[in-house]
Amino acid sequence: MTVHSTTLVSTDNAGRYLQQLCKHWSHSFTVEFTADEGTVIFPPDARGANWPGQATLKMRAATGNLDCRLSASAWEQLQELKSAVARHLDRFAFREGPLRFDWRDSEE
Repeated sequence: MTVHSTTLVSTDNAGRYLQQLCKHWSHSFTVEFTADEGTVIFPPDARGANWPGQATLKMRAATGNLDCRLSASAWEQLQELKSAVARHLDRFAFREGPLRFDWRDSEE
């Protein structure tokens, strides 16, 4: 089973936040990114966890928004990653105030 969640975050700094998050997580996880797209792979044992499989965050920056797409091996893993992504992006966006995350979950 793979579970997914997507959100479109409204911000004029999408490219900057994408790059900041990718650089930040590149010290701990497998990360690939350009100015407009980024992918972070979270292993099943990330941060001491024991998930059935890896999880992936894919981001795409566009004018006025940041598209975030999470895929995970378990609902609980997905929930933890949604929270981690939101916390980190909010930290980078402290001048804007809290960003709005309207996550949409689905299952495959």
